[in-house]
Amino acid sequence: MRIKANEATHQRPEGDRLIDAPLVELNLPASILQIKNESTWHQSDRNSITLFKSSSMRIVLIGLRAQAEMKPHKANGQLSVQVIEGEIIFATDTQQVNLKVGQMISLHENIAHSVEAVEDSFILLTLAMPNH
Repeated sequence: MRIKANEATHQRPEGDRLIDAPLVELNLPASILQIKNESTWHQSDRNSITLFKSSSMRIVLIGLRAQAEMKPHKANGQLSVQVIEGEIIFATDTQQVNLKVGQMISLHENIAHSVEAVEDSFILLTLAMPNH
């Protein structure tokens, strides 16, 4: 297995955060604090950080300001969304659920869905990538 770190970006110039290895430790409170301290969080209605990325799975921490909306979109793999802070509305064409801290949903691939933050919120997205 190849160990992988993130590449440097303007937002995160250090470029040394481990994102794939046999064991990757994730510190959600520290990652939330990092997002809150970045300029994007202060200048936009959202910010995110990829915590884990392999060929079969992605884990992304997403921060959404109150009333921020992720317009309807589809994912090509099964996913789960867990609320870490705040409250969101997760909707498909046929269902809508309010999720608060500690609640989560799972969703099959290729189902259009949207997310709206009721208040400043942080969600943990886990996406299982389809086999190629």
